[in-house]
Amino acid sequence: MSEDEAWEFVASAHTGVLTTLRADGAPVSLPMWFVVVDRAVYLSTPPGAAKLARIRREPRAAFLVESGEAWVELRAVHISGRVRVVTDTATRTRVRDLLDSKYAAHRVAPHRLPAAARAAYADRTVLRLDPEGRLLRWDNSRIRLADTATEGTSA
Repeated sequence: MSEDEAWEFVASAHTGVLTTLRADGAPVSLPMWFVVVDRAVYLSTPPGAAKLARIRREPRAAFLVESGEAWVELRAVHISGRVRVVTDTATRTRVRDLLDSKYAAHRVAPHRLPAAARAAYADRTVLRLDPEGRLLRWDNSRIRLADTATEGTSA
């Protein structure tokens, strides 16, 4: 998969897995909703989330999106980089709008949430993962498999 195809794959994915580091270096991986803007991954989280404290202490992180169930369908892109809190109001607003648009059909109506959950998600902190180094990417569907009629025979 080319770099452009990898970014298209990431942008079209529904959920990614963000891995941050605890103070002792142990990784914590969590599923996250996200959007891609200009080859950066944007996420949001409640301002009191533990992942936010981990990011402020150690900004190195990884992000993974994957798809497929059968071996020949497996595709994935792994992004390593640094996460930072977005403070620019215009960017925060744009990202929140993009997230709201992408996930509108998957959200629970706020009136159905308990008051504590409503309060936690009312003012989301926007995060930006800036990639560092190359993307790790694979697409098993591109592997040329032997024809099943000739499988197990030698030429």
